[in-house]
Amino acid sequence: MSFLKFGSVGAQYLKINRFVHFTALLLAPRVQTCNERDYCSGTARDDEVTKARLAEEVRKKYGNPPPTIFSKIIDKTMPADIIYEDEKCLAFRDIGAQAPVHFLVIPRSPIPRISEAADDDEQLLGHLLIVAKNMAKKEGLKEGYRVVINDGKQGAQSVYHLHIHVLGGRQMEWPPG
Repeated sequence: MSFLKFGSVGAQYLKINRFVHFTALLLAPRVQTCNERDYCSGTARDDEVTKARLAEEVRKKYGNPPPTIFSKIIDKTMPADIIYEDEKCLAFRDIGAQAPVHFLVIPRSPIPRISEAADDDEQLLGHLLIVAKNMAKKEGLKEGYRVVINDGKQGAQSVYHLHIHVLGGRQMEWPPG
């Protein structure tokens, strides 16, 4: 966490209060936008008709899930270090990194949990995994990496918007948790 300097009391407080830690890191001046990267696409996010159509499809399928921190990252009202985006998903660095490389891949559709994904989400779910694989390669994870999806309370899911963690750059341990 070299990008933020806190006194020892502040650092201890952030360790204790994960939410504050999460918020402080999100607001830290380390944001790079996808526009600064050559492998991002911005056409779909600018198309309001496409956004409205997708929002209606999601509402019909999943109801009206409450906004999450990820929905704010998707609509660019909350900063994030976005490393990839297309019309179906985006990937960004995890602010609470658990490995030298730790990023998330999330669908633009707010599917709350993997256990609530519909059978017709098959193509989207496959797309998320392909993006995870391609971004792991771009991030230089040649020796391997771990892909994790947490589901529900016992799976330690903290944000109820489906997300895939990709962790690498060090030897992973087993069992994982």
